[in-house]
Amino acid sequence: MKKQVIPVTAPLRGQIEIPSDKSISHRAVMFSSLAKGRSVIRNFSKGADCISSLNVCRKLGVSINYLDDKTIEVISDGVLKEPAAPLDCGNSGTTMRLMSGILAGQNFNSVLTGDESLSKRPMKRVIEPLSLMGADIASNDNKAPLTVNGKKLHAVDYISKLASAQVKSCVLLAGLFADGVTSFTEPVRSRDHTERMLKSMGADIKIDGNRVSVSKSELKPLDITVPGDISSAAFFIVAGLVVPESEILLKNIGVNPARTGIIDVVKRMGGAIELLNERDEQGEPVADIRVKYSKLKGCEISGADIPRLIDELPVIAVLAAQAEGMTVVKDAGDLRNKEADRITTVVNALKLIGADIEEKTDGFVINGKTELRGGCELETFHDHRLVMSYYVAGLICKEPVVIDGFEWSKISFPEFETLMENLKGG
Repeated sequence: MKKQVIPVTAPLRGQIEIPSDKSISHRAVMFSSLAKGRSVIRNFSKGADCISSLNVCRKLGVSINYLDDKTIEVISDGVLKEPAAPLDCGNSGTTMRLMSGILAGQNFNSVLTGDESLSKRPMKRVIEPLSLMGADIASNDNKAPLTVNGKKLHAVDYISKLASAQVKSCVLLAGLFADGVTSFTEPVRSRDHTERMLKSMGADIKIDGNRVSVSKSELKPLDITVPGDISSAAFFIVAGLVVPESEILLKNIGVNPARTGIIDVVKRMGGAIELLNERDEQGEPVADIRVKYSKLKGCEISGADIPRLIDELPVIAVLAAQAEGMTVVKDAGDLRNKEADRITTVVNALKLIGADIEEKTDGFVINGKTELRGGCELETFHDHRLVMSYYVAGLICKEPVVIDGFEWSKISFPEFETLMENLKGG
């Protein structure tokens, strides 16, 4: 589906509710499937990726019912059942990587499959540590489909070269079924939704800096309200900062410190952003975020910044194109392993619409501020974050931009266009 984005001629103004956090929704439905009893998850994500996780859990014998449009009830006896067919993870790398950890220690065999895009993504990063724990996983050259032959697992003390919440979560989930104490150490601390949720559910888990350890545990049922997704909020944060005279209030956003890299970068760039009504909900910090149009300056984004904003880097590139001076993004080579190679694709697209951007091995360099001309068609390569990043860029181009593959925004954010249109009317 092709979508034409018309440049805006008026500010974006208003207050909106961002859809629920994908990372927390994925974990809530998976972890509650492992708990004996009834769990209630309010504000569960409607995104296709999280629905993939829900459907996989159902196929493993868990009873999951909708109590209303955004609330699910999960009823489990704490024991998963052998699936009758392959488990389709759709486009969701989170589903495949986390479920591989859960399934590795079961007493049955299973197969994890995905769509064309997911089947190209690297799975060695989870196969390797699981294999060290005694798991038996067959793959297509370290890519999906993954055939997981359930085995008795033993603990591992794994030191990862990559800061990855998905890999960390995979190992910790396998550790719930392994003999001994399983530890995972990463170079810098990645998002910690898994640790927070497992702790709240009674898991024997310990955190020491960048090292997390877990022992075999039984989980208690979950009662949670999922906050708004800061990765989805990022598109509106950037739009509010770059569309002249805009002011946007984003309600009930998860502001877990492991996820707020974009807020820190906006502040470094001189952007007007503030957190209001800060509070804690089921172990996760939540706040309202207000952003206003700002004159921005370039900065460096690297090192410990990257795990805290890896998914936001495509739209941060749009932001940097509107900042005076040079913005350098480095240490972000893992962008090449997402739904698309997000370094090459972002660089090529922004060049096409007039940005001064140069590709580097592990990131890119942007010289701003540049006037974005538009007047072209942008290919999104089945990548939802590219779709929405290019839409935000299209708002400030001189001429309309056509986005090819706009339907892929529904993977994570089916309400995206409607919410943006609401702000245009503000």
